[in-house]
Amino acid sequence: MTWLITGGAGYIGAHVVRAMTEAGEKAVVYDDLSTGIAERVPDGVPLVVGSVLDGERVARALADHSVTGVVHLAAKKQVGESVDLPLHYYRQNVEGLRVLLDAVTAAGVPSFVFSSSAAVYGMPDVDLVTEETPCVPMSPYGETKLAGEWLVRATGRATGLATASLRYFNVAGAASPDLVDTGVYNLVPMVFEKLTESAAPRIFGDDYATPDGTCVRDYIHVVDLAEAHVAAARALQSSPGTALTLNIGRGEGVSVREMIDRINAVTGCDQPPTVTPRRPGDPARVVASADRAAVELGWKAKYDVEDMITSAWAGWVRLHPEAARD
Repeated sequence: MTWLITGGAGYIGAHVVRAMTEAGEKAVVYDDLSTGIAERVPDGVPLVVGSVLDGERVARALADHSVTGVVHLAAKKQVGESVDLPLHYYRQNVEGLRVLLDAVTAAGVPSFVFSSSAAVYGMPDVDLVTEETPCVPMSPYGETKLAGEWLVRATGRATGLATASLRYFNVAGAASPDLVDTGVYNLVPMVFEKLTESAAPRIFGDDYATPDGTCVRDYIHVVDLAEAHVAAARALQSSPGTALTLNIGRGEGVSVREMIDRINAVTGCDQPPTVTPRRPGDPARVVASADRAAVELGWKAKYDVEDMITSAWAGWVRLHPEAARD
């Protein structure tokens, strides 16, 4: 199999490429490099620079590299930005997917793995989120991911394309310092940034109906997430025409306050957090049930929260040497 990995020069994409190649699969990266970094692409893995909105370029890449499967990660993913730029998000995430699927089906590619998100669930009022939990997304970003799932599933039904939609929970960590997330949009790097400035990390609201009053989330190591993609790709390869929708998480909730305490411990810092008002739309608790992924893929997360923090901190210090503690 040769897998075209869209967004393969990004944070998650680069880990998927590494996991695929280490598992003996051939990979080709397709990325417009708007946020991806070409240096993340391993030696020997072809890089095609292009947008998924460019159907002709996608079709050429599929043909030139004899692609037999696609992992689609290329997307815009900032929730707040999606509220301000909904048309941009729908064009990039939904129209881009439609153009890609058009090229994929025309080329007769048999397998397609789609990067979805726990954002499709919105504010679920359950202890554990299963794949049957109603999807009520609360942002244009979440809407585009849910619409993407519909489009992928409908295309599979109509054409026989084997599909898997993977709903990621909160991704953190790095396989190596050079592959660390360079953005500061999620809790772990946001806390790192404050600690580097010798400032107090922020908690957005401490009056939720949770044990310590702060939001509870499910964190998944990016290496585990990448391994889930390999498992999904191989499941589709062995079962043509299948359609999977799977949560990718650990099934363990960690509160924001607890996460900050653990980050302080790992980094050797001692910056108590400060509490600010709630952010609109933040659910109190979102924790995955990953039982279906275990059954369908034989996959289960291996790494814990400390592994995520330690590996992410090593990458952060590489980018920000001033953060290092003596």
